[in-house]
Amino acid sequence: MSESKSEKFRRLATSRGDRVIRELNLIGNLANERNYEYTELEVQRLFAVIDAELKECKAKFLLKSRPRRVEF
Repeated sequence: MSESKSEKFRRLATSRGDRVIRELNLIGNLANERNYEYTELEVQRLFAVIDAELKECKAKFLLKSRPRRVEF
């Protein structure tokens, strides 16, 4: 039996979401000043890129969920 589109979405969203969370936890580990040295600018740049990618990703979902206007 083949998997439905909804089932496939849930399976992949869970797997990919878990992977993103694991990676974010690893990025959080970089805050440990015993092991790493960084500047405020480096941290700002890191999170600016992450924030921009997240915003772009969310926009893909939000654009699809808006009802389309039909004009005559």
